[in-house]
Amino acid sequence: ALDPLAAVLRQLTGSYCLLLLYPDRIEAARDPSGNRPLCLGRIGDAWAVASETCALDMADAEYVRDVEPGEIVTLFTGGIQSRRFVDKEACRRAHCIFELIYFADPSSQVFGENVHLVRRELGRALAREAPADADLVVPVPNCARCAALGFHEQSGVPIGRGFTTNHYVGRSFIQPSQTIRDLTVRLKLNPIRASVGGKRLVVVEDSVVRGTTTRGKMRSLRDAGAKEIHLRVASPPIRHPCHYGIDFPSREEL
Repeated sequence: ALDPLAAVLRQLTGSYCLLLLYPDRIEAARDPSGNRPLCLGRIGDAWAVASETCALDMADAEYVRDVEPGEIVTLFTGGIQSRRFVDKEACRRAHCIFELIYFADPSSQVFGENVHLVRRELGRALAREAPADADLVVPVPNCARCAALGFHEQSGVPIGRGFTTNHYVGRSFIQPSQTIRDLTVRLKLNPIRASVGGKRLVVVEDSVVRGTTTRGKMRSLRDAGAKEIHLRVASPPIRHPCHYGIDFPSREEL
């Protein structure tokens, strides 16, 4: 039988999770690389689909499984039906590591892993590989908190707040220009002078893409009176551009 949606999806390249809303059903599809997460849940007799399992938790839905790469799932009143638009053997996985280190909620299960536990273990590994003689572990809010906790647990260095956060400001590195990124950092994070003044700090950052926003954060801590700043990054260096939609499309930016 003719399957227009599957035919269209076979022509697409790149990263996507799609939901198509019809009067009688929802069609959910995930690209063959599985670059972004997409999951199915149940609420009694009803079905739900979400980009993260934390959304299912908030809706009091039970997580059932992920939508597979190259799969279309139809949700309707009577249940769900599954079909593939690309064979499983032909799907070349390309999970976005930024989901685990930056984007996803710590309570979510992404690519089969709990986000909080992954980030905490990265922090533990960081403390083993790059220890520092310091007075305080300071996470850069918000994504580095789990990694900073792991660094603290492994190293024994006390952990504390070094920044207050303006939750009404968006994420900095995905802003379109450097001027806006710098302004976003200044508006979003304000150092707590009473916490960091005169102290040797281990500052844990989740990732460094361009390095420009990180420099601004370190400068603000220095201006607030920090005695020493030991920057620790809880993810490997980003050496290559992303062509799946994250905003660092050229090697020169890194």
